[in-house]
Order: sequence, then C-alpha cells, then structure tokens
Amino acid sequence: MGTINIKCERTNIELEGKTYACPYYGKSELAGFSPVVLGLGDIGKPSKETDVIATAFDLAEFTIFCSQVDPHLSLPRFLKEFLNWLFMTMKSHLEIKRLGEEVALFSKLPFFAKFTGDGVLFLWNTKSMDMRMICNIVNTSMSVCYLYDSDFVKKMKKHVPHIPRSLRCGVARGMVCSVGNGKDYVGPCINIASRLQKESNVRFCFSKRGIDFEEGMLKGVAALHVVKSMSIRGIGEDELVVVPKVEFEKLPDEDKALFGEV
Repeated sequence: MGTINIKCERTNIELEGKTYACPYYGKSELAGFSPVVLGLGDIGKPSKETDVIATAFDLAEFTIFCSQVDPHLSLPRFLKEFLNWLFMTMKSHLEIKRLGEEVALFSKLPFFAKFTGDGVLFLWNTKSMDMRMICNIVNTSMSVCYLYDSDFVKKMKKHVPHIPRSLRCGVARGMVCSVGNGKDYVGPCINIASRLQKESNVRFCFSKRGIDFEEGMLKGVAALHVVKSMSIRGIGEDELVVVPKVEFEKLPDEDKALFGEV
C-alpha cells in the first residue's frame, strides 16, 4: 500500500563478451525493498479477530472507463467526485437527527475503508450492534447503489465521458483478522461480499448468514426482498443470499438460473 521509491543508478556489466546497461542499487537501497513498503506495520504481530459487516462497492465496467481515450484527463475528476459522493451519501442516509453540531446516526460508521482499484471496501464493527442497526447498514448500502444512477451519474455525465454505468454492492457478515498493526484485514466475509456483487449479476445482494433481515427491517421493507440460494466460488454451494425482488425480477432467465429456490 506504500509507494516504492528506491534510488537507482545505472552501470555497465560485461556478460559473455557483451556489455549491458543495468540498474544498480547500493546495499542500503536494496535493503529498502522489503515488506515494510506495504505499510502494514509489524506483520508478525498476533491477529485480532473482529465480527464485522463487510460492504464491497464496485463500479461496473470501470476497466472500460479507464480504457477510454486519454483516461488521465477524466480519471482524477471522476474519482474525486465519486469518493466524496460515496462517503457523504452514506453519512447522510445514516443520519437520524442533528443535535446542534453533533449528529445522531442509525448505526456506527465503518472502522476501516480501503480503495480496491474499482471500488471501496468498508468494514463495520458489529460489537454492541443489534439487528436493527445491522440492517440499517444493509439498507443504506442498497440505497447508495440506486442513488448512484439517479443522483451521481445524472450530475457527472455532463463533466466526464463514459462514466461506469452502475454501482454494485455485496454485503456479508463474519470474522476478520487484523494484519500487522490493523492496517489491513482478511477474512471469508470480505471475499463473500466481493464475489456477491460480481457473480450475482444484480446491483445489490447480501449474505443471509448472521443478518436476520426479517427481524431487523420494517415489515414493509423486508417484504421487498427475496431469499435465494447461490453457489459462491471458493465458499460453498447453496449459500443463502438475499436480493431485492425488483432486481431479481428484472434478470434474464439465464441470470435467474444462478439462484436456486429455498
């Protein structure tokens, strides 16, 4: 996660009667190429487990966006606007009431955020959270996906060409383990959240494991979702997932076949 900037010189080397120009590093410079550049701190430090909600946001067709003519002229403006919009929209949808300069939220904010190259991963500590708070995170993540189309794209298409067509999100609950000084985390729920948004072909999908949406959501909201089974690569067969009914009904038959009935 750190930029590698190690001083390099040039030197000529004779090999088998030929002269080659080669990069040359001093002993101290060469020693600088080590796991330290990853910025993880003490990677031998014991891991700490945390029960989390992982929300993986992904910009659909971001690779195509980066392949346009002179992407360096569009990418900085797009990412700046998108990331500002993402964080602000999540905060505003969690807001219950302003109390002077303080703000009451439906749930805690994430304790970890990571830019993944084509989206953002958030981790939320579920300690002291009841199911209502957990489901508020789920609902907020879903709202953000839909608002990307109606709010962000509508505004940005006047400024940046070939904007990624949609924002997808996968959500999963589980244990993660800290790496080093807590600068990064690993865990199956992160993989599940990422794969749900990539493999389900819907904009929003969450794993039912540890997320009782029938209990945590208002009845009218819960009724807008449907439980399906799905094979998640590297995780297992017949995993229970939840998708918005309107999303599932719009899928072509070949994509609906990815889901099983329960």
